[in-house]
Amino acid sequence: MGRVAAKRRGGVAAPALVTPPRTALGTSPIEGEVKPAPGKVTVTKKVEQKAEPQKAPEPVPRRSWFQRMRDGLARSSRELTGNIAGVFTKRKLDGETLQDLEDVLIRADLGMETALRVTDALASSRYGKDVSDTEVRAIMAAEVEKVLTHVAMPLELDLSHKPHVILVVGVNGTGKTTTIGKLAAKLTDGGLSVMLAAGDTFRAAAIEQLKIWGERTKSPVIASKLGADAAGLAYDAFEKAKEAGSDVLIIDTAGRLQNKTELMAELEKIVRVLGKLDPEAPHTVLQTVDATTGQNALNQVEIFRNVAGVNGLVMTKLDGTARGGILVAIAAKHKLPVYFIGVGEQVDDLEPFSASEFARAIAGVA
Repeated sequence: MGRVAAKRRGGVAAPALVTPPRTALGTSPIEGEVKPAPGKVTVTKKVEQKAEPQKAPEPVPRRSWFQRMRDGLARSSRELTGNIAGVFTKRKLDGETLQDLEDVLIRADLGMETALRVTDALASSRYGKDVSDTEVRAIMAAEVEKVLTHVAMPLELDLSHKPHVILVVGVNGTGKTTTIGKLAAKLTDGGLSVMLAAGDTFRAAAIEQLKIWGERTKSPVIASKLGADAAGLAYDAFEKAKEAGSDVLIIDTAGRLQNKTELMAELEKIVRVLGKLDPEAPHTVLQTVDATTGQNALNQVEIFRNVAGVNGLVMTKLDGTARGGILVAIAAKHKLPVYFIGVGEQVDDLEPFSASEFARAIAGVA
Protein backbone atom coordinates (compact mmCIF):
# COMPACT_ATOMS: atom_id res chain seq x y z
CA MET A 1 0.00 0.00 0.00
CA GLY A 2 3.06 2.22 -0.30
CA ARG A 3 3.74 2.81 3.37
CA VAL A 4 0.31 4.16 4.02
CA ALA A 5 -0.48 2.87 7.47
CA ALA A 6 -3.98 2.66 8.84
CA LYS A 7 -4.29 2.65 12.62
CA ARG A 8 -7.32 1.61 14.59
CA ARG A 9 -7.83 1.96 18.31
CA GLY A 10 -6.71 -1.13 20.08
CA GLY A 11 -3.62 -1.35 17.90
CA VAL A 12 -5.15 -3.12 14.87
CA ALA A 13 -3.43 -1.91 11.73
CA ALA A 14 -6.00 -1.69 9.60
CA PRO A 15 12.80 -1.39 -23.20
CA ALA A 16 14.63 -0.34 -25.61
CA LEU A 17 13.11 -1.23 -28.99
CA VAL A 18 14.92 -3.87 -31.06
CA THR A 19 16.51 -2.18 -34.07
CA PRO A 20 15.56 -4.05 -37.27
CA PRO A 21 18.46 -5.73 -39.08
CA ARG A 22 20.22 -3.33 -41.39
CA THR A 23 20.75 -4.32 -45.01
CA ALA A 24 24.28 -3.60 -46.17
CA LEU A 25 24.18 -1.82 -49.50
CA GLY A 26 26.35 -2.93 -52.34
CA THR A 27 27.72 -6.05 -50.69
CA SER A 28 26.30 -8.67 -53.06
CA PRO A 29 25.44 -8.82 -56.79
CA ILE A 30 21.79 -8.53 -57.73
CA GLU A 31 20.53 -11.45 -59.73
CA GLY A 32 18.93 -10.96 -63.12
CA GLU A 33 20.90 -7.87 -64.12
CA VAL A 34 21.40 -7.57 -67.89
CA LYS A 35 24.53 -5.79 -69.04
CA PRO A 36 23.91 -3.27 -71.83
CA ALA A 37 25.52 -3.79 -75.27
CA PRO A 38 27.67 -0.92 -76.61
CA GLY A 39 25.58 1.89 -78.12
CA LYS A 40 22.28 0.54 -76.82
CA VAL A 41 20.04 1.65 -74.01
CA THR A 42 18.97 -1.32 -71.97
CA VAL A 43 16.45 -1.56 -69.16
CA THR A 44 17.88 -3.60 -66.37
CA LYS A 45 15.64 -5.87 -64.39
CA LYS A 46 16.32 -6.32 -60.73
CA VAL A 47 14.99 -9.20 -58.75
CA GLU A 48 13.96 -7.92 -55.34
CA GLN A 49 15.38 -9.75 -52.40
CA LYS A 50 12.88 -10.76 -49.76
CA ALA A 51 13.41 -8.87 -46.54
CA GLU A 52 13.91 -10.89 -43.43
CA PRO A 53 10.93 -10.75 -41.09
CA GLN A 54 11.45 -8.19 -38.35
CA LYS A 55 11.26 -9.17 -34.75
CA ALA A 56 8.38 -7.77 -32.75
CA PRO A 57 9.47 -4.88 -30.53
CA GLU A 58 10.19 -5.94 -27.01
CA PRO A 59 8.41 -4.05 -24.24
CA VAL A 60 10.37 -1.14 -22.80
CA PRO A 61 11.24 -2.01 -19.19
CA ARG A 62 9.84 0.52 -16.72
CA ARG A 63 12.58 2.49 -15.05
CA SER A 64 12.93 2.10 -11.32
CA TRP A 65 11.44 4.66 -8.98
CA PHE A 66 14.91 5.93 -8.05
CA GLN A 67 15.86 6.33 -11.73
CA ARG A 68 12.71 8.34 -12.45
CA MET A 69 13.26 10.56 -9.42
CA ARG A 70 16.91 11.02 -10.37
CA ASP A 71 15.85 12.06 -13.86
CA GLY A 72 13.35 14.47 -12.36
CA LEU A 73 16.04 16.06 -10.21
CA ALA A 74 18.52 16.19 -13.08
CA ARG A 75 18.28 19.97 -13.44
CA SER A 76 18.90 20.61 -9.76
CA SER A 77 21.67 18.04 -9.56
CA ARG A 78 23.41 19.07 -12.79
CA GLU A 79 23.56 22.76 -11.89
CA LEU A 80 24.53 22.06 -8.31
CA THR A 81 27.29 19.56 -9.04
CA GLY A 82 28.66 21.72 -11.86
CA ASN A 83 28.87 24.75 -9.61
CA ILE A 84 30.47 22.74 -6.80
CA ALA A 85 33.08 21.42 -9.22
CA GLY A 86 33.80 25.00 -10.27
CA VAL A 87 34.42 26.05 -6.68
CA PHE A 88 36.77 23.19 -5.87
CA THR A 89 38.99 23.22 -8.94
CA LYS A 90 42.56 23.14 -7.62
CA ARG A 91 41.73 24.91 -4.38
CA LYS A 92 42.33 24.12 -0.77
CA LEU A 93 39.46 24.41 1.65
CA ASP A 94 39.70 27.88 3.20
CA GLY A 95 37.27 30.55 4.34
CA GLU A 96 36.80 31.97 0.84
CA THR A 97 36.08 28.55 -0.61
CA LEU A 98 33.53 27.81 2.10
CA GLN A 99 31.80 31.12 1.39
CA ASP A 100 31.65 30.30 -2.32
CA LEU A 101 30.20 26.89 -1.53
CA GLU A 102 27.61 28.42 0.80
CA ASP A 103 26.51 30.76 -2.00
CA VAL A 104 26.19 27.83 -4.43
CA LEU A 105 24.01 25.87 -2.02
CA ILE A 106 21.74 28.83 -1.30
CA ARG A 107 21.30 29.53 -5.03
CA ALA A 108 20.26 25.89 -5.40
CA ASP A 109 17.31 26.60 -3.03
CA LEU A 110 18.67 24.39 -0.25
CA GLY A 111 18.27 27.23 2.25
CA MET A 112 20.64 28.95 4.65
CA GLU A 113 20.29 26.38 7.42
CA THR A 114 21.25 23.44 5.21
CA ALA A 115 24.04 25.42 3.53
CA LEU A 116 25.58 26.11 6.94
CA ARG A 117 25.24 22.47 7.95
CA VAL A 118 27.17 21.37 4.87
CA THR A 119 29.93 23.97 5.15
CA ASP A 120 30.35 23.37 8.90
CA ALA A 121 30.62 19.61 8.37
CA LEU A 122 33.14 20.14 5.61
CA ALA A 123 35.23 22.63 7.61
CA SER A 124 35.41 20.37 10.64
CA SER A 125 37.08 17.55 8.72
CA ARG A 126 38.81 19.05 5.68
CA TYR A 127 39.78 22.67 6.50
CA GLY A 128 43.16 23.62 5.03
CA LYS A 129 43.33 20.42 2.99
CA ASP A 130 42.82 19.65 -0.66
CA VAL A 131 39.26 18.57 -1.26
CA SER A 132 37.52 17.28 -4.38
CA ASP A 133 34.01 18.05 -5.55
CA THR A 134 33.23 14.34 -5.10
CA GLU A 135 34.05 14.59 -1.39
CA VAL A 136 31.95 17.72 -1.08
CA ARG A 137 28.95 16.09 -2.75
CA ALA A 138 29.22 13.06 -0.46
CA ILE A 139 29.21 15.28 2.62
CA MET A 140 26.34 17.31 1.18
CA ALA A 141 24.29 14.16 0.58
CA ALA A 142 24.89 13.03 4.17
CA GLU A 143 23.85 16.40 5.64
CA VAL A 144 20.78 16.72 3.40
CA GLU A 145 19.73 13.22 4.43
CA LYS A 146 19.98 14.22 8.10
CA VAL A 147 17.61 17.13 7.47
CA LEU A 148 15.15 15.03 5.50
CA THR A 149 15.16 11.95 7.73
CA HIS A 150 13.09 13.80 10.33
CA VAL A 151 10.30 14.53 7.82
CA ALA A 152 10.24 11.31 5.79
CA MET A 153 7.27 9.61 7.41
CA PRO A 154 4.55 7.19 6.36
CA LEU A 155 1.03 8.55 6.17
CA GLU A 156 -0.91 7.17 9.11
CA LEU A 157 -4.71 7.24 9.18
CA ASP A 158 -6.47 7.00 12.52
CA LEU A 159 -9.56 5.01 11.62
CA SER A 160 -11.14 5.51 15.01
CA HIS A 161 -12.44 8.56 13.15
CA LYS A 162 -14.72 7.30 10.43
CA PRO A 163 -14.58 8.71 7.91
CA HIS A 164 -11.00 9.87 8.27
CA VAL A 165 -11.10 13.19 6.44
CA ILE A 166 -8.17 14.14 4.22
CA LEU A 167 -8.32 17.72 2.93
CA VAL A 168 -6.00 18.44 0.00
CA VAL A 169 -4.94 22.06 -0.53
CA GLY A 170 -2.44 24.00 -2.59
CA VAL A 171 -1.84 26.61 -5.24
CA ASN A 172 -3.26 26.30 -8.74
CA GLY A 173 -1.47 23.76 -10.90
CA THR A 174 0.35 21.87 -8.17
CA GLY A 175 -1.36 18.57 -8.96
CA LYS A 176 -3.97 18.29 -6.21
CA THR A 177 -6.59 16.34 -8.15
CA THR A 178 -4.08 13.92 -9.67
CA THR A 179 -2.52 13.35 -6.25
CA ILE A 180 -5.96 12.59 -4.81
CA GLY A 181 -6.55 9.97 -7.49
CA LYS A 182 -3.20 8.30 -6.88
CA LEU A 183 -3.74 8.34 -3.12
CA ALA A 184 -7.23 6.87 -3.50
CA ALA A 185 -5.72 4.05 -5.55
CA LYS A 186 -3.20 3.26 -2.81
CA LEU A 187 -5.86 3.26 -0.12
CA THR A 188 -8.35 1.12 -2.01
CA ASP A 189 -5.57 -1.32 -2.94
CA GLY A 190 -4.95 -1.56 0.80
CA GLY A 191 -8.54 -2.62 1.42
CA LEU A 192 -9.97 0.71 2.59
CA SER A 193 -13.23 2.17 1.30
CA VAL A 194 -12.72 5.67 -0.04
CA MET A 195 -15.12 8.44 -1.01
CA LEU A 196 -14.03 11.51 -2.99
CA ALA A 197 -15.48 15.03 -2.86
CA ALA A 198 -15.08 17.45 -5.77
CA GLY A 199 -14.56 20.58 -3.70
CA ASP A 200 -12.97 22.52 -6.55
CA THR A 201 -16.33 23.91 -7.61
CA PHE A 202 -14.77 26.67 -9.72
CA ARG A 203 -13.50 24.42 -12.52
CA ALA A 204 -15.63 21.95 -14.46
CA ALA A 205 -12.45 20.21 -15.62
CA ALA A 206 -11.42 19.49 -12.03
CA ILE A 207 -14.81 17.95 -11.26
CA GLU A 208 -14.68 15.75 -14.36
CA GLN A 209 -11.09 14.75 -13.64
CA LEU A 210 -12.00 13.65 -10.13
CA LYS A 211 -14.92 11.62 -11.48
CA ILE A 212 -12.54 9.81 -13.82
CA TRP A 213 -10.27 8.99 -10.89
CA GLY A 214 -13.34 7.82 -8.98
CA GLU A 215 -14.16 5.37 -11.77
CA ARG A 216 -10.59 4.13 -11.92
CA THR A 217 -10.41 3.49 -8.20
CA LYS A 218 -14.06 2.46 -7.75
CA SER A 219 -14.51 5.33 -5.29
CA PRO A 220 -17.85 7.18 -5.13
CA VAL A 221 -17.54 10.87 -5.99
CA ILE A 222 -19.68 13.57 -4.37
CA ALA A 223 -20.01 16.58 -6.68
CA SER A 224 -22.28 19.56 -7.13
CA LYS A 225 -22.97 22.12 -9.82
CA LEU A 226 -20.29 24.49 -11.01
CA GLY A 227 -19.89 27.43 -8.64
CA ALA A 228 -21.58 25.72 -5.70
CA ASP A 229 -20.55 26.51 -2.14
CA ALA A 230 -17.47 24.38 -1.43
CA ALA A 231 -18.06 24.31 2.34
CA GLY A 232 -21.61 23.07 1.77
CA LEU A 233 -20.30 20.35 -0.51
CA ALA A 234 -17.79 19.28 2.14
CA TYR A 235 -20.62 19.07 4.67
CA ASP A 236 -22.75 16.89 2.36
CA ALA A 237 -19.79 14.67 1.49
CA PHE A 238 -19.00 14.04 5.15
CA GLU A 239 -22.60 13.08 5.88
CA LYS A 240 -22.75 10.72 2.90
CA ALA A 241 -19.39 9.14 3.72
CA LYS A 242 -20.51 8.55 7.28
CA GLU A 243 -23.80 7.06 6.13
CA ALA A 244 -21.99 4.77 3.69
CA GLY A 245 -19.48 3.67 6.31
CA SER A 246 -16.52 4.87 4.23
CA ASP A 247 -13.12 4.57 5.88
CA VAL A 248 -11.69 7.67 4.21
CA LEU A 249 -13.11 10.85 2.69
CA ILE A 250 -10.71 12.83 0.49
CA ILE A 251 -11.80 16.37 -0.32
CA ASP A 252 -10.40 18.29 -3.27
CA THR A 253 -10.26 22.09 -3.04
CA ALA A 254 -9.95 24.91 -5.53
CA GLY A 255 -6.43 26.01 -6.32
CA ARG A 256 -5.77 29.23 -4.46
CA LEU A 257 -3.02 31.74 -4.75
CA GLN A 258 -1.89 32.31 -1.20
CA ASN A 259 -2.28 36.09 -1.57
CA LYS A 260 -5.99 35.99 -2.44
CA THR A 261 -7.59 36.83 0.91
CA GLU A 262 -11.18 36.05 -0.08
CA LEU A 263 -10.29 32.62 -1.42
CA MET A 264 -8.26 31.74 1.63
CA ALA A 265 -11.23 32.80 3.76
CA GLU A 266 -13.34 30.26 1.88
CA LEU A 267 -10.80 27.57 2.71
CA GLU A 268 -11.04 28.54 6.37
CA LYS A 269 -14.81 28.11 6.09
CA ILE A 270 -14.41 24.54 4.79
CA VAL A 271 -12.19 23.73 7.77
CA ARG A 272 -14.71 25.26 10.21
CA VAL A 273 -17.63 23.31 8.72
CA LEU A 274 -15.76 20.02 8.95
CA GLY A 275 -14.85 20.83 12.55
CA LYS A 276 -18.53 21.11 13.45
CA LEU A 277 -19.14 17.60 12.14
CA ASP A 278 -16.10 16.14 13.91
CA PRO A 279 -14.09 18.32 16.29
CA GLU A 280 -10.85 16.79 15.00
CA ALA A 281 -11.69 17.05 11.29
CA PRO A 282 -10.07 17.48 8.91
CA HIS A 283 -7.82 14.81 10.37
CA THR A 284 -5.15 15.09 7.69
CA VAL A 285 -4.48 18.26 5.68
CA LEU A 286 -2.13 17.60 2.77
CA GLN A 287 -0.55 20.38 0.75
CA THR A 288 0.76 19.66 -2.72
CA VAL A 289 3.99 21.54 -3.47
CA ASP A 290 5.16 21.92 -7.07
CA ALA A 291 8.85 20.98 -7.28
CA THR A 292 9.41 23.56 -10.03
CA THR A 293 8.25 26.48 -7.87
CA GLY A 294 11.47 27.35 -6.06
CA GLN A 295 11.64 29.83 -3.19
CA ASN A 296 7.98 30.88 -3.41
CA ALA A 297 7.03 27.45 -2.10
CA LEU A 298 8.36 28.40 1.35
CA ASN A 299 5.82 31.21 1.62
CA GLN A 300 3.04 28.99 0.27
CA VAL A 301 3.60 26.38 2.94
CA GLU A 302 3.65 28.94 5.74
CA ILE A 303 0.36 30.57 4.69
CA PHE A 304 -1.55 27.34 4.01
CA ARG A 305 -0.31 25.98 7.30
CA ASN A 306 -1.72 28.99 9.13
CA VAL A 307 -5.05 28.98 7.28
CA ALA A 308 -5.86 25.29 6.91
CA GLY A 309 -3.62 23.59 9.49
CA VAL A 310 -1.50 21.75 6.94
CA ASN A 311 0.14 18.77 8.66
CA GLY A 312 1.76 16.97 5.74
CA LEU A 313 3.24 17.59 2.29
CA VAL A 314 3.30 15.91 -1.09
CA MET A 315 6.01 17.07 -3.49
CA THR A 316 4.77 16.88 -7.08
CA LYS A 317 6.15 17.26 -10.60
CA LEU A 318 9.56 15.79 -9.96
CA ASP A 319 9.36 14.45 -13.53
CA GLY A 320 9.90 17.94 -14.96
CA THR A 321 12.63 20.53 -14.68
CA ALA A 322 12.47 20.31 -10.94
CA ARG A 323 14.13 22.65 -8.49
CA GLY A 324 14.14 19.97 -5.84
CA GLY A 325 16.42 21.80 -3.42
CA ILE A 326 13.42 23.73 -2.14
CA LEU A 327 12.10 20.60 -0.45
CA VAL A 328 15.20 20.58 1.74
CA ALA A 329 14.66 24.22 2.69
CA ILE A 330 11.00 23.54 3.51
CA ALA A 331 11.93 20.53 5.63
CA ALA A 332 14.53 22.54 7.56
CA LYS A 333 12.20 25.48 8.21
CA HIS A 334 8.74 23.95 8.68
CA LYS A 335 9.62 20.38 9.70
CA LEU A 336 6.35 19.09 8.27
CA PRO A 337 6.10 15.41 7.33
CA VAL A 338 6.72 14.73 3.65
CA TYR A 339 4.56 11.72 2.89
CA PHE A 340 4.87 11.26 -0.85
CA ILE A 341 6.59 12.51 -3.97
CA GLY A 342 5.18 12.32 -7.49
CA VAL A 343 7.16 11.84 -10.68
CA GLY A 344 4.49 11.39 -13.34
CA GLU A 345 0.82 11.14 -14.23
CA GLN A 346 0.34 7.38 -13.93
CA VAL A 347 -1.56 5.88 -11.04
CA ASP A 348 1.59 4.38 -9.53
CA ASP A 349 3.69 7.52 -9.92
CA LEU A 350 3.25 8.45 -6.27
CA GLU A 351 5.68 6.90 -3.84
CA PRO A 352 6.59 7.29 -0.17
CA PHE A 353 9.31 9.84 0.36
CA SER A 354 12.80 8.43 0.96
CA ALA A 355 15.29 10.82 2.56
CA SER A 356 18.31 8.79 1.47
CA GLU A 357 17.26 8.39 -2.17
CA PHE A 358 16.34 12.05 -2.50
CA ALA A 359 19.58 13.25 -0.90
CA ARG A 360 21.72 11.04 -3.15
CA ALA A 361 19.80 12.10 -6.26
CA ILE A 362 20.10 15.83 -5.65
CA ALA A 363 23.78 15.57 -4.72
CA GLY A 364 24.55 13.44 -7.78
CA VAL A 365 25.88 10.59 -5.65
CA ALA A 366 25.44 7.07 -7.00
